[in-house]
Amino acid sequence: MSTTAANPASVSTWNVDPVHSHAEFKVKHMMISNVKGNFSGLAGQLALHDSDHSLTRIDASVDVSTLSTGDAQRDGHLKSAEFFDAGNFPKMTFVSTRVERKADGDYAVSGDLTVHGVTKPTTFAVTDVSEPAKDPWGNMRIGVAATTKINRKDFGLTWNAALETGGVLVGEEIAISLEVQFIRA
Repeated sequence: MSTTAANPASVSTWNVDPVHSHAEFKVKHMMISNVKGNFSGLAGQLALHDSDHSLTRIDASVDVSTLSTGDAQRDGHLKSAEFFDAGNFPKMTFVSTRVERKADGDYAVSGDLTVHGVTKPTTFAVTDVSEPAKDPWGNMRIGVAATTKINRKDFGLTWNAALETGGVLVGEEIAISLEVQFIRA
């Protein structure tokens, strides 16, 4: 019998607050500078195990249609079948499989990341984990920051263009940065 089943009171449920959460990414453009973008459609739930964080679980998703890089033409291209194919793959998801406590209250959260219909194991470095705090309306909130890097080709995002000067238009490595606020259910 798992600890969670033996003592369900030690697990609390927290929902992503989409208004106070966001996901950002950056990728090398033309091998000379980074282009940044973000997604605003975060959703998900955290099952926080108070006494054994290794039993904590997260299930999250982001709506691909909320992608924004500040350029409508580029956003349209990224949402097209050449990249995210938002019509066929409208959400990216992450389901944790392991939570490991690191030094200074940081965590390594490993799980299955699904992008463009492809699922790969990914680990997020989770930092800036706040203590629970009550907001002015009586809700309990916590916040976290998380980062990881992925290779976009691992997820079937392979479109690119060769440059006359050598190299490619879009880098392969994508840096992902999350700022997430949760509200206790």
